[in-house]
Amino acid sequence: MPIITIENLQGRPIVFVPDKTTLLSHLLAAGVDWMHACGGNGRCTTCKAIVERGGEHLSPLTIFEQKMIAANRVSDRERLACQCVPTGDVRVRVPPSSQFPHVDYQD
Repeated sequence: MPIITIENLQGRPIVFVPDKTTLLSHLLAAGVDWMHACGGNGRCTTCKAIVERGGEHLSPLTIFEQKMIAANRVSDRERLACQCVPTGDVRVRVPPSSQFPHVDYQD
């Protein structure tokens, strides 16, 4: 089974079944407290994830992600968790701008 690893959340591994479910949906289903403000519409960028490894196992950039990259709201190392769909092992980090104050991150 593929695994999503969140490096700055104790390297927490999340095993998932590959389907057309977004990274955000997998994280939330696993009980991870992940910031997301616009309801998964790709408009707010609060659900950003820094891709450390396995970017090739994420779906192609959506039009919303392309717009956010062009507007310099998302870097070329980041993906919107509400837009990308994992198909294999991926290692991500929560960027400082998307961290909750009540969660202990190891940055």
